[in-house]
Amino acid sequence: MPVADTLAAVRARIQRACAISGRAPAAVRLVAVSKLHPAALVAEAAASGQTVFGENYVQELVDKAAQLPCPVEWHMIGHLQSNKVKYLPGIVSMIHTVDRLSLAQEIDRQWRTKLAVPCDILVQVNVSGEATKSGTTRTEALALVRAIAPLPNVRIRGLMTMPPFFDDPESARPYFKELRLLADQIRSAEIPGVEMTELSMGMSGDFEVAIEEGATLVRVGTAIFGER
Repeated sequence: MPVADTLAAVRARIQRACAISGRAPAAVRLVAVSKLHPAALVAEAAASGQTVFGENYVQELVDKAAQLPCPVEWHMIGHLQSNKVKYLPGIVSMIHTVDRLSLAQEIDRQWRTKLAVPCDILVQVNVSGEATKSGTTRTEALALVRAIAPLPNVRIRGLMTMPPFFDDPESARPYFKELRLLADQIRSAEIPGVEMTELSMGMSGDFEVAIEEGATLVRVGTAIFGER
């Protein structure tokens, strides 16, 4: 199926989920995840009006950004090693996976050196507690946000999570709800410079449920680009 058609189908699903939850469709941004798919498919999606793309691997992101003929917005959504941060200034507009102070400090240093504007980041929270997933814990998230907040070249915009995989998307709902409640808790702390306006949660199999629980960024790959 052409990318234009799969994109239209995903957008229709987003609109339905927003209608069910009483939210405006404009409150939810679609991050098209093109991991392991060629840049040509990204270009097709961009030609169909998709503006935000996410990548899991730094080298793949850098390569695709260089190949794309039109300007788009790139988000880093995969686990990020500190020694790879240097490749991202000037390419990505948001990093979803900041899970430790040392990584935030390296982002701060690289953006200070190379750009005049701060980097928007999300703090990744491992709400499921799975050993195979990155992210700070729910109990440590507030302390991490407080530690990162004074860095002048990063701006905390919200939180990100990945729930366990379930065949039934309803099973993921408690994890999405937990992230939303954690964002509310952090917001109530009124930490200077910190916003909790973004919740990055939900993928191809469960993004409707994530939207119902407050997602503002849904990371969708397979439903747009097909199996990898």
